[in-house]
Amino acid sequence: MNIVEKNLSGTPEKEFRNGVANDDAKRALVLLLKWIGEDPEREGLKETPKRVLKAYKEWFAGYNQNPSEILSKTFKEVQGYKEMISLKDISFHSFCEHHFAPIIGKVHIGYIPNKKVVGLSKLARLIEMFARRLQVQEKMTAEIGNSLQTHLDCLGVGVVVEAEHYCMCSRGIKKQGAVMKTKHFTGVILNDPEKKNEFMSSIS
Repeated sequence: MNIVEKNLSGTPEKEFRNGVANDDAKRALVLLLKWIGEDPEREGLKETPKRVLKAYKEWFAGYNQNPSEILSKTFKEVQGYKEMISLKDISFHSFCEHHFAPIIGKVHIGYIPNKKVVGLSKLARLIEMFARRLQVQEKMTAEIGNSLQTHLDCLGVGVVVEAEHYCMCSRGIKKQGAVMKTKHFTGVILNDPEKKNEFMSSIS
């Protein structure tokens, strides 16, 4: 959340986000530029701290959102529909909480409704919310599934996430093209092999 402090004259003095002054965050970025051996005062880098903060507001916007708001609007006039609803190949970009390196991939999601459904765009928004936080893929996979289960009271939820981790392909072992796959199931999709197979077939 952005907060602008004002001095006695009523003019803006300092802008804060989540309790940290923007100026302090910019100074931290200047120190990092110096630490890697750069000159923060050269033409191409003078505005970089400000640009990075602007980008971070977008990349990490998920910290100021919550699933209950995203999934609050549901539809009950579905004529008792209780079959699988699935959406596949939802792209996402996130950042590894261990190295701040990008995680780029796609999510496949499915659920069996119990009296109510949610708009498809809300499924994508839910994924976007969790992706726009520092993440571990296993955690993100469970967060998506558990949020759907909790807020929609589904009969079952299935989530599969496939992603490339730049902390592995651009540093360390440097193995490019390796894709990590994680899965999370709840309810009948977890306990009924036939329903689990139906979900996996729907996203294949």
